[in-house]
This record gives sequence, structure tokens and C-alpha cells, in this order.
Amino acid sequence: MVNISEIKSVLIIRLSSLGDVLLTTPLIRTLRNKYPNISIDFVVKESYLEALKYNIHLRQILTYHPDRTKELTEQLKKKRYNLVIDLQNNLRSNKISSKLKARKVVFKKPTLKKFLLVKFKINLLTDKKPIPVLYSQSVKSIELDGKGLELFIPSEIKSGLDEDKYIGFCPGSRHFTKMWPAEYFIELGNMLTQNGFKIVLFGGRDDKEITDQIEKRIKYSINLCNNNKLLQTAKDMKKCSLVVCNDSGLMHTASAVQTPVAAVFGSTVQEFGFSPYKAKAIILENKSLSCRPCSHIGRDKCPKDHFKCMLDIKPKDVYNNIIQFYNSL
Repeated sequence: MVNISEIKSVLIIRLSSLGDVLLTTPLIRTLRNKYPNISIDFVVKESYLEALKYNIHLRQILTYHPDRTKELTEQLKKKRYNLVIDLQNNLRSNKISSKLKARKVVFKKPTLKKFLLVKFKINLLTDKKPIPVLYSQSVKSIELDGKGLELFIPSEIKSGLDEDKYIGFCPGSRHFTKMWPAEYFIELGNMLTQNGFKIVLFGGRDDKEITDQIEKRIKYSINLCNNNKLLQTAKDMKKCSLVVCNDSGLMHTASAVQTPVAAVFGSTVQEFGFSPYKAKAIILENKSLSCRPCSHIGRDKCPKDHFKCMLDIKPKDVYNNIIQFYNSL
């Protein structure tokens, strides 16, 4: 067991992706608050730097580039860390940590349990432990503080949204089977618009096509899809009464700024630990299918060719759930 009280400097490694990086923030905060004399550095891919850039609990953030690993490790060696916490636990992160003369702990991924659930529907993940909790268990002496995710936004970033009744839509995802259909978002958006809400569309560079499509068919909708400007997106999300999203990085972004979330889960399930953490949230999913989950990260197409995990979650049902959720906030 690691004796944190004897540690002076810590390096945390989590290279990607957006949601996974944001899910490290409870551990970062708990470490720093419980042991204020510890210095904490973090290694992350440059594309996810904004998720941590202004985190008040970190001393320094170092960016990872695959073609500059040697330069990075030489820089890290000079820091003389006492402890390395590898929350990525893959070949890339191991290549970094193996070069450092420090005590190392790694995130033990429930790989076998996920495999059994996906391939054979043997569920050994019934406890549904959230990923932040699994991260903290890598450092066995740490118990999280019970608070949610964090995303620090500098004061100079402003939102152009006023104080209207906004509901955010995040229709994008890296994988098709994690995306509620655009037509359903459009139908839901028009129902909400008719009942006095304004729809705000969020997304990054890869989501422009779908947000443009939806914007054209929801009256008065506001398209704030941008070129991966995470902090601007987060600032605008704070103006929303709630966010409707897929199981995606922007789901965790909304959670990190304390905006309530209505998340539609398709090919993935809550057992994997990626539900909104310590956030006001509802999960909308089709629990009647024996083929779920078909993947722990999502697929490019439905392997059964029916896509019922998403298609059976109808806009009217989502609308009713959202209104009930909204009224309870």
C-alpha cells in the first residue's frame, strides 16, 4: 500500500480521452486537499489539455506527443517524482512510466469483466462502480471526497447566451452505436420549442455536420458547435437548464459544470462505470434487449442490423422523461 503522507511529488498519467480525463478530477482534488504539501503534475494529450489547463490542484501539465516521447521522459526524469499514478495503463503510458525511478501504481482495468459482459452477457459488474472510484482504488489509501467532476473556466471566457430557458443538445459521438438519431433530436427539439424552450447545439469539429443538420430543422435553435473549444462549450453549457446527450465526453463536460444531464445510452451500459458522476442526471436506455451491450466503447454499425438500442427510445418518451426531470430540479 502506498503511504501518501510520505510522498512529496506525484505524476498522474491519463493521455485520453475527454471523458476519461475529466473523470480523473475527483482523484486530483482529493489528493491535493487531503495532502496539501503534495505537488501534482499530469501528462495528457495536447488535444485534451483544456480539460485540465486551469485546474487549481495541479502544479504543471505536460503534453504527450507520440513522436516526442523521449523528450518528455527526459523532462519528467528531472522532476524526481516519488509516485507515478498511471491511469491509462497501456503501452504508451507504460513507455513513459517505465523510464522513471519512482514508485508506480496503475489503474487495473476491468478488461476481463467487460469482455464477459459484451461477448457472453455474463455480468460481473453489477456493483456499477464509477470510473473515478476505480481510479482512486489504484491508490489504495485514498477515499474520494464525495464531490463531482471539475472543469475550471477562466473569467475571460464569456457566454453569449442570456437567461432564457435553454436546453442543450449534444448529438455527436465518435461511434455510430452511441448516437441517438439526428431525426429523433429534431423531433424532440421541436416538441421542446413548442413548449417555450430554446435549443442550443453543442459539439466539436467532428460534429459540425450533424449540428448543422439539426439546426436547420429546429426553429430558433442556436448552433454553438465549434472547433473543439472545450472551455467555451462548457461556459455556454452552464447557461442551460439541462443537457440532452449521448454517452460521450460532452456528457461528462456538462456534469463537470454542474448542468443536469439526460443521457441516452445505446450500445453501452452503466455497468462500465461511465454514467454521469455525482451529477443530477437521468439515463434513458432500452433495457429489454439481450444484445446490449455489444461493445464497451461503441461500434460503427449495429451488429444485429436493427439498432433497437437507440431506435426504440422514442422522442415522445424522452420528452416526457425530460419534462418530469426538469420539473424536479
